[in-house]
Amino acid sequence: MTAEIVVFLYSYKKQKIMSTTNHISTKWMGNMSFESNNPSGHSLRIDIAKEDGGDGSGFRPKALMLSSLAGCSGLDVAALIKKMKLEVAEFHIETIANLTDEHPKFYDKVILEYHFHGENLNEKKLQRAVDLSVEKYCGVMEMFRKFAELDIKTVFHKK
Repeated sequence: MTAEIVVFLYSYKKQKIMSTTNHISTKWMGNMSFESNNPSGHSLRIDIAKEDGGDGSGFRPKALMLSSLAGCSGLDVAALIKKMKLEVAEFHIETIANLTDEHPKFYDKVILEYHFHGENLNEKKLQRAVDLSVEKYCGVMEMFRKFAELDIKTVFHKK
């Protein structure tokens, strides 16, 4: 082994000890379709639309990023709803993103709308749960901050 490879292996092992890592395998399934695994043991299919040359048989890569953002923050909020013992009949997140026109296309503006439904919504505590996720807990949110402007909205629907 050359010195460069040894240094790389040493720093990789050192990094692995110091932080949590994820290893994802993504396999080409033919045409424009891929299957990607997850540390949870589940897999998902990634593909593009038929009009773009794919089969339309899976999730779009950029849209998956938005699902990851909403899912990460949603998990935080759900955990806080449980911890705070709040009454919420239904909760969903709408994620609307603007894709740039020039290549490489990326999301430069993202709106996240947190919708809470119920009879006895504690708006102050629910807003606190959203704020904690957005400002402190959601790592995917922090990643998005590196490249996109985020607009956070909370909507309460009283039944």
